Amino acid sequence: MTTSTTNNKPRALIIGGSLSGLFTATTLRTIGWEVAIFERSPNELDSRGGGVVLQGDVLSAFHFAGVQSMGALGVKSGDRIYLDRDDRVVQRSYMPQSQTSWNMLYSTMRQHLPAEIFHPGERFVRFEQHGDRITAHFASGRVETGDLLVGADGPRSAVREQVIPGLAPNYAGYVAWRGLVPEKELPASAADVLAGTFAFQQGPGHLLLEYLVPGEDQSIQEGHRRWNWVWYLKVPHGEEFSALMTDRLGGRHAFSLPPGSLKDEDVANLMRKSTALLAPTFQTLIEATKEPFVQAILDLQVPRMVFGRAILLGDAAFVPRPHTAGSTAKAAANALALAKALQPLGADVDEALSDWQASQWREGIGMTEWGMRMGDRIMGFERSNVVLNAV
Repeated sequence: MTTSTTNNKPRALIIGGSLSGLFTATTLRTIGWEVAIFERSPNELDSRGGGVVLQGDVLSAFHFAGVQSMGALGVKSGDRIYLDRDDRVVQRSYMPQSQTSWNMLYSTMRQHLPAEIFHPGERFVRFEQHGDRITAHFASGRVETGDLLVGADGPRSAVREQVIPGLAPNYAGYVAWRGLVPEKELPASAADVLAGTFAFQQGPGHLLLEYLVPGEDQSIQEGHRRWNWVWYLKVPHGEEFSALMTDRLGGRHAFSLPPGSLKDEDVANLMRKSTALLAPTFQTLIEATKEPFVQAILDLQVPRMVFGRAILLGDAAFVPRPHTAGSTAKAAANALALAKALQPLGADVDEALSDWQASQWREGIGMTEWGMRMGDRIMGFERSNVVLNAV
């Protein structure tokens, strides 16, 4: 099957149906482009991911594209607090912000877009260019033609593998353990300490943080939200990391294990470390987590983002460490800048892409370098006496 645009609108083929792809689709449609999203998973993605700090870039992209939510996108917090091992608040500062969730952002954009632009279960294989046209080939035999191909397919990008063969993310030497707990399931002793805050515990070679996010049904009503936590811990390269990334059925994962896939011994090890290192409030939070999951911390920087009429954006181009709270914001900023560069219709696409790359590549380098420095200090890979307001 071969499909190309059926009108005079320019057409973008977006590879990847996660947040980067949706940001790109919503913003390009706003400036009059036709878009088609191709996602390798045959299933909806709205149950994936955890908490996300709500950044201005996300709100700007939503405003530009006219994406509206039924209510507030996030849960507000006021004070940032740091607990010590004995549950004492050793630092407090007023830093109001909002926290949302991956599935809140995904569902909000998904509902804004017409169903017919989504094509699940399509694994991208390769593309070819002929002048100002680009053709994408999929494992199903599907062939699609457009004016632009957007690699928004994350750290394991198949588009990036074609344009920069062999360039893959590097493991940074530590992981993020994560979990979500329904608000009512956390004992009051812990909930009273954490209520209304963005809470941290920093120790030698580890950092835990916690904040409230919308519920699984996107509710932000008190009692219907979720406690989101992230705990950064070292896991050496090699055998120990490989063992952790092997799920309960023996399957090996490259970068993450989703909820429900961890081996019992790995969950037990997490609980032992919690008892040894964490404040009682955070121990209670982790004990209340039914299905913790784990993500490897990665570094990725591309030497360029534009390859003729094929481009890379979001985590397909740069993977910032999560302490920057920048992965989702970066995807939104990439997409919004792309749409603005391509305005108005009829603009020179190649010149617009060149201008877009010049700004977004510098931003990507800056964010990833900052994240590497911050993460290395947190984990003790470099000496630092600074208490970091990282996430």
